[in-house]
Amino acid sequence: MKLFSRAFACALLASAFAAAQAEAPPAKHQAPGWYRMKLGSFEITALNDGTVALPVDKLLTNIKPATLEQLLARSYLKAPVETSVNGYLVNTGSKLVLIDAGAAGLFGPTLGKLVANLKASGYQPEQVDEVYITHMHPDHVGGLATADGKPVFPNATVRADTREGGFWLDKATMDKAPADAKGFFQGAMASLNPYVAAGKLKPFDGATDLVPGIRAVPTHGHTPGHTIYVVESQGEKLVIWGDLMHVAAVQFALPATTIQFDTDSKAAAPQRIRNFADAAKGGYYVAVAHISFPGIGRLRADGKAYAWVPANYSSAP
Repeated sequence: MKLFSRAFACALLASAFAAAQAEAPPAKHQAPGWYRMKLGSFEITALNDGTVALPVDKLLTNIKPATLEQLLARSYLKAPVETSVNGYLVNTGSKLVLIDAGAAGLFGPTLGKLVANLKASGYQPEQVDEVYITHMHPDHVGGLATADGKPVFPNATVRADTREGGFWLDKATMDKAPADAKGFFQGAMASLNPYVAAGKLKPFDGATDLVPGIRAVPTHGHTPGHTIYVVESQGEKLVIWGDLMHVAAVQFALPATTIQFDTDSKAAAPQRIRNFADAAKGGYYVAVAHISFPGIGRLRADGKAYAWVPANYSSAP
């Protein structure tokens, strides 16, 4: 009788424990969005600003709807596609350089996590020496300033192609823009003005060596001054693409596919095609703002298309 009672009590406890486990509410939180790798003697830290659902079926151009649907389905996706927004921190040993600053509050409530993830990765905004901007769309510059107009990176110099500031920071150009585009100008102005006022916006003109190991390369088209950044150390190379592309499942298969965000799609598509081919030939790393976090990998040519090969994960960079 005692043996039966003990077994019955154990069964009741096990049942209660299982029920308690099953009733635990979902945690509903993701791990901090940062990823680190070595590039020669440099340290690269990918920083995720969050994800945003893009209605790619409405945004992508010069592609048939059936083809778009088929390409998305091949990657087990459908519109809208939840799309990463990534920035990249480069520690050269002498300079701490952030490339693109995320959206803050300028692109919806699911973004704005870049600074929190920078802190989680072990750095502080005050430590950033320079911020390089690929272009001045809100999801790349919004994180530069606080909501009350103060610089998030108070000790940093901000660098961007002179054509970017000449376009997005020009009130006359904004006044001529369509009503649905004016917010892009306003976001750029609000984000950059604290640095302009402090004399810390220093434009460059086209191909420019910025600090040892990092150079700017013009890829104008997506915006008037869109720029990619080439990072090299001890024979290793990483090219940070910004918005050279947006939808991996589609544009790696059909590189000529463009997007409505392009200021000049006829110029943007050849830049993408040229850089895809160069990356596949060179075998170097690329880092992409809108490829699933951390957005770092290599390209392999596959006929007229390309295959994306994510960087192999290392727990000890």
